[in-house]
Amino acid sequence: MWRTGQLRNSMRTMVIACLLAIGFAHSISASPLGQAGQNPMAPEFNPNLEWLNTDRPLTLKEFKGKVVILDFWTYGCINCMHIIPDLKKLERKYGSSLVVIGVHSAKFANEKESGNILNAILQHDIEHPVVNDKDFLTWRAYGVDAWPTVFLIDPDGRVVGYKSGEGVYEPFDAAIAKLIAAFEAKGKINKKPVHFVLEKEHRPKSPLSYPSKIAIDVKTDRMFVSDMNHNRIVVMSTSGTVQDVIGDGSTGLKDGGYSDAKFSRPRGVYFDGPTNTLYVTDTENHALRSIDLTAKKVTTLAGDGNQADWPPMGGPGKTTRLSSPWDLVKVGDRLYIAMAGTHQLWYYDLKTKQALPYAGGRGENLVDGPLTSALLAQPSGIAYDGTNLIFADSEASGIRTASLAADGEVKTIIGVGLFEFGDVDGKYPSARLQHPLGVAVKGDFIYVADTYNNKIRRIDPKTKEVTTYIGTGKPSLADGTAKSAGLREPAGLAFDGDKLFIADMSNNVIRVFDTKTSTISTLVLSNIEKLLPKQTVGAPLSPVRTLKAVEIAPGTKTLEFSITLPKGTKFNKAAPFMLKVTSANGEVVTMAAFTSKTAAPTISIPIDSKLGKTDLKIELMVNYCNTGNEGLCFFKDVRLEVPVTVKGGGSATLAVNYAP
Repeated sequence: MWRTGQLRNSMRTMVIACLLAIGFAHSISASPLGQAGQNPMAPEFNPNLEWLNTDRPLTLKEFKGKVVILDFWTYGCINCMHIIPDLKKLERKYGSSLVVIGVHSAKFANEKESGNILNAILQHDIEHPVVNDKDFLTWRAYGVDAWPTVFLIDPDGRVVGYKSGEGVYEPFDAAIAKLIAAFEAKGKINKKPVHFVLEKEHRPKSPLSYPSKIAIDVKTDRMFVSDMNHNRIVVMSTSGTVQDVIGDGSTGLKDGGYSDAKFSRPRGVYFDGPTNTLYVTDTENHALRSIDLTAKKVTTLAGDGNQADWPPMGGPGKTTRLSSPWDLVKVGDRLYIAMAGTHQLWYYDLKTKQALPYAGGRGENLVDGPLTSALLAQPSGIAYDGTNLIFADSEASGIRTASLAADGEVKTIIGVGLFEFGDVDGKYPSARLQHPLGVAVKGDFIYVADTYNNKIRRIDPKTKEVTTYIGTGKPSLADGTAKSAGLREPAGLAFDGDKLFIADMSNNVIRVFDTKTSTISTLVLSNIEKLLPKQTVGAPLSPVRTLKAVEIAPGTKTLEFSITLPKGTKFNKAAPFMLKVTSANGEVVTMAAFTSKTAAPTISIPIDSKLGKTDLKIELMVNYCNTGNEGLCFFKDVRLEVPVTVKGGGSATLAVNYAP
């Protein structure tokens, strides 16, 4: 849990004073429900705030009759990430009686941008509205002083409690159940469903979704990419030819073959050449996995799918729970793990099968010292320089080292504290990074995915000097020279000779930087059909979109189906195009199917029309790419419905147009 100490006193308001007076603060489950009129009214949202993941601004007033949760969060906060599953469970359990609203009050400058918050909403599959509280207006109104903090509001619009930190589900479950029972008895619960137009409903999908880390097998020209939001590992050549997919794409923790195994937003990947094994930090499963690339089999080494309790103690891997393992590196017989969730480094011993803490005490900060007492802050990237572990301490915007000696220490190369960040080249202590997530070592330098600055930085560990290596700092997908290139929240790095591969996470692509020519390009993927969903046509996840009703004449023989692609895009000829057309009752059009890797703007399909009415059902998979950058591609899995009437005076052609 993060506290904004410098704001703590000034942000305390009468809301918190009232809560303390009536005994609701922090311990939701132990608090009795307040009597009518006893609890303070929840402050209304400022009308000038920007709303995300919904098609309209919202007010608390419109949710009278429903229980409301306000989740104060910032998207880089690991504790905020940890309560997202709790909120989802509550949403599923209480359905239309509960409304959850995210209040995004950013810590980092990068987190204030609405476009970046939208990416975080998609990345975490958040299905409730979020308000961008970048100026802390709502934060101050509620007297918040820590991320995350969750408030509970009753159906009369009164605040009945709040909790800061993790462990949200059980206390809020109990409190919500009591609230609903009490207000249902008075006939004051509104169970009418509320539909929010979510961001994911109108965003095209991409072959890779938030790729996080990269590992490379130089000998066989294989690259392993953690395709985080698709819950899988993608194996491809360094030229972009997809070779294999590990994981069935659904969320879960399951061992087995490539097509059966399940992951939950895996991030870190490390390739071990001698054993032909890939090790994976399966972050949201809180697990460590190994993949035998010869036998094509996934095995869990540590973790059971549940987050470790605090304080985590370690022990036998099979029975030891982890907490958001983010990245890893192998040194000898040990896998060293950046354990973001506990602000520590851990190790897994491949011989003894033990998973144990290695560096970092019981707290979150940037404090150097002996391995067990030094304080870390959400380590999220790790590498080995031949002597020491090098890790990105993301919440302190720092790059630090941990010795492998028994009496070793943690030392800081760059970074000065939890709330000191920026984009400044130079030497320690004046140099600044902003929430770096990835590190790589080559030669005498450390290369950093300076995630929130949208740059790749290079550090000389001897002089402690930071220089910008790639990127303008402005979020974009611009290829070209190092100085003109655009990245968007890069997260992982891997070298292959003279090339640096970058997991450009929020651009959903892999970038390739040629160190000889100092130019960057976007990797163009081929054999892309391996990355498409198993059930593309007719997948139930695709909402049905009803188009304008059409009238055609009896005897019409042709369906002219046309596609108008978004401006600046073109069909992806390297990927399949699929189209299936059926009528609801078979009376107007007979079934037609079309599959091709070369989609035309208009496709003519023979039909057999008769007098009557029907609903024409069209199932479609269309792949398209950016015309200026063929590495940026999208696909749409769509179900359309067209009401059709056949009668005299109708059109001689059945024309249907779809625009992604």
